[in-house]
Amino acid sequence: MTAKQKKMLFRILIASVLLIAVAFSPVTGPLRLVLFLIPYFIVGYDILLKAAKGISNGRIFDENLLMTVATIGAIAIALYDNTGDYTEAVAVMLFYQIGEWFQAYAVGRSRKNISQLMDIRPDYANIEKDGKLEQVDPDEIEIGSVIVVQPGEKVPIDGVVVEGESTLNTSALTGESLPRNVSVNNEIISGCINLSGLLKIRTTKLFGESTVSQILELVENASSRKSRSEAFISRFARVYTPIVFFGALALATIPPLVQLFLLNTDAQWNDWIYRALVFLVISCPCALVISIPLSFFAGIGGASNQGILVKGSNYLEALSETKVLVFDKTGTLTEGVFEVIGVHHNKLEEKKLLELAAMAESASSHPISVSLQKAYGLPINRSRIRDIHEISGQGVIAQIDDLKIAVGNDKLMKTVGVTPIACRSVGTIVHVAINREYHGHILIADRIKANAKAAIAAIKKAGIQKNVMLTGDSRKVAEHVANELGIDEVHSELLPADKVRIVEDLIQNNKTRGKLGFVGDGINDAPVLSRADIGIAMGAMGSDAAIEAADVVLMDDDPLKIAKGIKISRKCLAIVKENIWFAIGIKVLCLLLGAIGLANMWMAIFADVGVMILAVLNAIRALFVKNL
Repeated sequence: MTAKQKKMLFRILIASVLLIAVAFSPVTGPLRLVLFLIPYFIVGYDILLKAAKGISNGRIFDENLLMTVATIGAIAIALYDNTGDYTEAVAVMLFYQIGEWFQAYAVGRSRKNISQLMDIRPDYANIEKDGKLEQVDPDEIEIGSVIVVQPGEKVPIDGVVVEGESTLNTSALTGESLPRNVSVNNEIISGCINLSGLLKIRTTKLFGESTVSQILELVENASSRKSRSEAFISRFARVYTPIVFFGALALATIPPLVQLFLLNTDAQWNDWIYRALVFLVISCPCALVISIPLSFFAGIGGASNQGILVKGSNYLEALSETKVLVFDKTGTLTEGVFEVIGVHHNKLEEKKLLELAAMAESASSHPISVSLQKAYGLPINRSRIRDIHEISGQGVIAQIDDLKIAVGNDKLMKTVGVTPIACRSVGTIVHVAINREYHGHILIADRIKANAKAAIAAIKKAGIQKNVMLTGDSRKVAEHVANELGIDEVHSELLPADKVRIVEDLIQNNKTRGKLGFVGDGINDAPVLSRADIGIAMGAMGSDAAIEAADVVLMDDDPLKIAKGIKISRKCLAIVKENIWFAIGIKVLCLLLGAIGLANMWMAIFADVGVMILAVLNAIRALFVKNL
C-alpha cells in the first residue's frame, strides 16, 4: 500500500468514527451541522477541490461535480426541512471515497504484480579490471565488452557466453519455471537470473537496445494504446455526464413547476430535489470509467506473466477477434536449425562441393548459409571470394578463384541456364552449378518444433477457424510440414513481397470470419507483421525488426503460447462486456426507481460505489490466467 493510499484510508477511518459519533450524539441546531461538516470535509475536501478546479479549467461535468452537487444538495434539504439529519450527505461522500480507495488499491495490486514480473531491470553490470570486479552503469557498456555475471545476479545486457557454464532462470521473461542451460558460444538475453556458475559474456547490444529494455518499454507503453471499448467508454462518459446532470436539473424543476402551474397543487420541491440528488449519485459513471481500463490492464499483466507481451489493449481486443492465423514456417513452426543431411549427384568430392557452396554463401547470415558453413567445418578463406551477388528468393552467384559458382534453388539454376536434377527426398534443396555446369545438390532439413503440432490443435480448439502456412521453401517441403502439423492451407516458394500479397488477399477474402493474425520471426516477416490485423512475433530468437513490427511478442518462441494468448484476450474481453452490461443495467434500473421516488440515497450509494467495487473485483479476474 502506498503512502497516499494509507493517508486516504486514515481519513476514511477517522471520518467514519466521527460520523457514527455525531449521528448518535444528542447535539442539535447549528452545532450539529458543524459537527457533521467535520467528517464531511475530512473525507471529501479533495473531491470539492477537484470539482472547483474542473470548473475553472472548463472541464465541468465529471464525477467530482456530481458528488459535490449531490452532497451539498442533501445538506441543503436537511437544513430546509430542519431535520438535523445530515447522515446521508456525509455517507455519500464517505462511501464514494471508499470506492475510490478500493479502486486505487486494486490498480496498485495489478501494477505491483506486473512490476514484480518486470523486476528484471539490472542495477549494474560487472566488468573485470586488474583482477577485480567493478560495478558500472549498464548504459556505459559498449558492444563487444566482456561482462561478468555471478550466481544470483541478473544478466544486464544481451550477449554471447565466452567463458563458463550455468543454468538460467528465465521465468520473468517467458513465464516458464524450467531452467535453461548455457555454455560457451550460447546466446544469452538480458533479464535472466544466473543460478549457478560464473559467466563471462561478450555483449552484442547496447543496454538501451537489449531485450530487458525492450520488454520494459513495451509494458510501460501498453496502456497508451487504447482499445475500442476504452475509447467508447471515454466518449460515453464525456457525453453521458452532462446529460444526466441536466436530466437531474430537469427532474428537480419541471415536475414541481407542472404541479404549481398546471395542476394548481402545492409544488413538492423538497421531494423532487431529493429525487434529483439521488439521480445524480446513481448516474455517476465511475464503475465503467474505472473497471474497463483496469480489465485491460489486468489482462495485459496476466499475459505478461505468461511470457506473452501485448503492446496495447487495442491489440488484446484484436487478438480476441482473430479467426484466421497465418504462419511463417521457418523459425515459427520449425526450429530454424538447418542441417546438411545429404549431398547428391555430385561430380566433385562431397567436401569440395560443400566448400564451394559454403564460400559462396559466406556473406549471408541466413540459416541455410549457416548450415552449409557448419557442414564444411573449416574457416572460410575470404580472400578467394569475389563479386558475390545475391538474387532475392533464388540464391547466390560468386567468383571463387577462377570459378563462377551459383548456389541456390531451381529458379537460380534456370537463371544461369542450367538444368537441375530433382531430388526425391524431403527437405530444402540447394543446387550447385560451376561455370554454368550442374555439379549436384545439397539436401538440408529443418526440424519441426516439438510443440508445433500441439499448438495447431490448441489454436483450432481456441476458436481459430482457418490456419495458413507461408514459406519460401519448395512445395514438397511445405506440404510435408503442413500435413505433419494439420495446416489447412499452404503457400510455398514465396518471396517476401509474395507473403504480403497473399496476406492482403486473405484479409479481403476472410472479412466475414473476423480478424487475421500473422505469426513470424524473421526480418523479412516485418512487412507482413505490420500488414496483418494482429502481428505475433517470436521474441527469443526473432529479429529486432520482427519484434518492433509485431503487436504481440512471445518471449520463449513457443507456438503453444499463441492459443494461450487468444484465451487470455477472450477472457479479458468477456470480463469487459460483463462489467459494461452489469454497470449499465444496474444504473438504468436504479435511475428509473430514483426518478419515480422508489430509490433513496442509500440505494444510490450502492448503485454507484457498490457497483464500482463489484466491477473492479470482476476486472481483477483478468490477472489470473495461469490455468487457461
